[in-house]
Amino acid sequence: MSNVVVLDNGAAFLKAGIGGDRDPTVVIPNCQGRPSSSKKWLIGDQLLSHQDLTSVSLRRPFDRGYLINADLQREIWSHLFLSLLNINPSQSSLLLVEPLFNLPSIQRYTDELIFEDFGFKSLFVADSPSLVHLYEASHRPDGIVSKTQCSLVVDCGFSFTHAAPVFQNFTINYAVKRLDLGGKALTNYLKELVSYRAINVMDETFIMDDVKEKLCFVSLDVRRDLEIARRPGKDNLLRCTYVLPDGVTHMKGYVKDQSEAQKYLNLPDVGQLSPDESKEEINQLETTSDKLEDKRTIDLTKNVEILFQSSL
Repeated sequence: MSNVVVLDNGAAFLKAGIGGDRDPTVVIPNCQGRPSSSKKWLIGDQLLSHQDLTSVSLRRPFDRGYLINADLQREIWSHLFLSLLNINPSQSSLLLVEPLFNLPSIQRYTDELIFEDFGFKSLFVADSPSLVHLYEASHRPDGIVSKTQCSLVVDCGFSFTHAAPVFQNFTINYAVKRLDLGGKALTNYLKELVSYRAINVMDETFIMDDVKEKLCFVSLDVRRDLEIARRPGKDNLLRCTYVLPDGVTHMKGYVKDQSEAQKYLNLPDVGQLSPDESKEEINQLETTSDKLEDKRTIDLTKNVEILFQSSL
């Protein structure tokens, strides 16, 4: 068994495992929660296993992508290392994934936690874009990423999104672009939409996160999907039912029909839309092709890697 512990310390979820394993051993929320029916603060897996998750009060060690509560993070890590992974930190090394542009003061405090409080033998700190590039290049040695040794990694996290160019396994920090939009903003927006149109769910973060993760998807053709979403009744292939907990017969929400939640995988092509929509699409394609007729084009999208951590 390897003595290297891999920890992706995200603001929403902790992904941890042992070096050499294909998948993470533990994936838990990076927070403490107290359900309305409990007086005790629960950590990670304890919170997920609780029956009633309505109106959960949450405490997170991260805010806007940065560590702000080291004591809470220490408590969560202690539960993770000792109870879930069952490791001895003094006999293990740690590979820690931290966010880009992490503040030096936070880095120093993290080092103190790892060496002084837990006593790890050694520490290696990496950022997610370089690891994603390395993973893609090593698992597809004949792929374009491996041959060119460069890629653009779009890291969609809990608090913000990074577009990071990577060259020869190193992230080019001065070229990284940051967007202050992540999974938290999408969850909050979804809560506002549901609260405005139906019932008040502004305090139901866990439930709306579950709705987002099970029913939302990234549109590859926004015009087509909007046209489908406007259709009434059964013609709307994006319509799906999520049953909220009632506190009596079921304590957790669920998708009523799983097959409905997968319909977005088989949406019709542009040619199957209405005649007006199809004509407009064709005109736009013809205009674009005329402009690029005499220009040399390179398809850089083949080198783009998307990393969804907690945005969806």
